[in-house]
Order: sequence, then structure tokens, then C-alpha cells
Amino acid sequence: MKYQDNKIAVVIPAYRVKNKISQVLNSIQDFVSYVIVVDDCCPEESGTFIESQEYNSIQNLEVIFHEKNKGVGGAVVTGYKRALELGCDVVVKVDGDGQMNLDYLPKLIAPILAGEADYAKGNRFVDFKMLRKMPKIRLIGNSILSFVLKAVSGFWNIMDPTNGYTAISGAALNNINLEKLSERYFFESDMLINLNFQRCIVKDVPIPALYDDEESSLSITRTLFQFPFYLIKGFSKRIFLKYYIYDFNMASIYLIFGLPLWLWGLSFGIYQWWWHIDHNLLASAGTVMLAVLPLILGTQFLLQAIQIDIESSLNPPK
Repeated sequence: MKYQDNKIAVVIPAYRVKNKISQVLNSIQDFVSYVIVVDDCCPEESGTFIESQEYNSIQNLEVIFHEKNKGVGGAVVTGYKRALELGCDVVVKVDGDGQMNLDYLPKLIAPILAGEADYAKGNRFVDFKMLRKMPKIRLIGNSILSFVLKAVSGFWNIMDPTNGYTAISGAALNNINLEKLSERYFFESDMLINLNFQRCIVKDVPIPALYDDEESSLSITRTLFQFPFYLIKGFSKRIFLKYYIYDFNMASIYLIFGLPLWLWGLSFGIYQWWWHIDHNLLASAGTVMLAVLPLILGTQFLLQAIQIDIESSLNPPK
């Protein structure tokens, strides 16, 4: 790869990573044009610590300070905006906790430099040795969330969608409304949703994670309560924009008829079942068909819409 022909930036959100950030910065290869660290109102003053150190392999290091904590997404967006101002061709997002192996950075950006993808992301679910080191609760949670986010984002051909080790082309980044992206832990998922209805090509890159003694600032309880809302909101936004604003195809038709039929069949069937049980009566064949037929038709229409959605991610536009 001719790295010298491209401006490559690495954006690092910094929050409670003072004991790891030097290790991360010292691992950045010298072909990286800019390193942008965003101190997200870090109580450890990671940004000030970084400015007091020297990193020989880094060409241009810039530290941006947030006066108020905006979350990982807000910090990355600040870094993205600065990278666009610098005219970068590829922007890589790396966490400051040392979990992301920067030896794989050339491999991560390769699909973008080759013009094969607009967005590349790490996939931890390919190295069984490293998976055994992943905390079990995190492994199970990521597996379940990965399947849900396939449907929400529309990228059915990827795995590990919450992986934060990512790279994006400057052109694709410029087309995304950065102000509307989620500022906290739904950020990576929200990026995928926006990339989908922008018809961007996303590729998985097998990259194992590194797990040591780092502490996560993610609140599991808070995330479990917040994520369902964000998932529903993100899914609704993607379907509306992709199938009713930017395009209108058979999936749009199937959804228009399928969802109301399915909801009617389900709600009417449950109500009639409860009413007849309560009155100790048998439902007539006509009543049963009024529930079953719309439910069957609605299910078939929705399955067809899902099939079209899957095919659109397996066969992205050239």
C-alpha cells in the first residue's frame, strides 16, 4: 500500500486511560499522518499527560479537550470533524485502553485504500484462542447483540458490530450527519445504521482483541435499559429512510401491507382467545380465520421484506 499518497488519521477518545494511553500511542506506525486525541473531560487529565510526553513515531499529534464529558461517541465525532478539516483520506478510530492491536492497522485500512470498502471494522469472533480470554458475560452479550444489530443496521453479512476498532474513508465520513450520531455507547451501532442508508460498503477485518486488566466505564445496567430504545429508534429510522425516502421497492410494499396484517392478526387473535376463554365459548371458524389469515399473510410479507433486506447487504452497490 502507498501510505504516503493518503492522509491517514487516528482518532483516540481518552477517558480514564492514563495508564494505557502511552502504550497505545507508542504502537502507532509512522505512516499515520495525524493522531488526534480527544480528552473527554477525563478526571485523570489524560490529555495533559499526553502533552507532557514525547512519541517519536508520531508525525503530528494533537490533543483536543472537552470541557464537558460527551461520551465515547461525542469524543470520536470531535476527532472526526478535526480529521475532515485536515483533509484526511482515511480516519481510524482506536480506543485508548490498549485492547486494540495496532499491528493490524495496515490490515484494517487496506480495504479502504484499495477502494473495496467505505468502512472497515474489526471482528473479534474469528480467533478461538483470543475468544477464550474474552470475559464470558461479554462474549455472550456480544453474540446476542451481534444478531440483533444485524437486523437493526441492515448489514447482515457482518459480525461483532459493536467492535470499536474501525476505519472510514474521508468521502463516506463527509456524507454522514455527525451531529445526529449517538454520543455514547450506541455510537458504533448508530454509525452502521447511517452507513446502511447511505449505501456504503462495510467489510469485516479479522482482528483479535487484547484483554488485560483494563477497567470499562460502561454501565451494564444502564446500557440494558437504554439499548432497546436506541435499537427500536435506529431500526425505525433506517427502514423509513432506506425504503421510503431514498428508495421505494418491493420491500416497501411488503412492509406497508405486512406489518398491519401481522399486528391485526396477532392482536385480534389474542383478544378473541381471551374473550372466548372468559365466556367459556368456542370460537367460530370465521372468527379464527379473521385472526389466522392476516397473521399468515403478514408473516409471509414480512419474511419477503427481510429477504430483500438481506440480499441488499450481501450484494451492495458497486
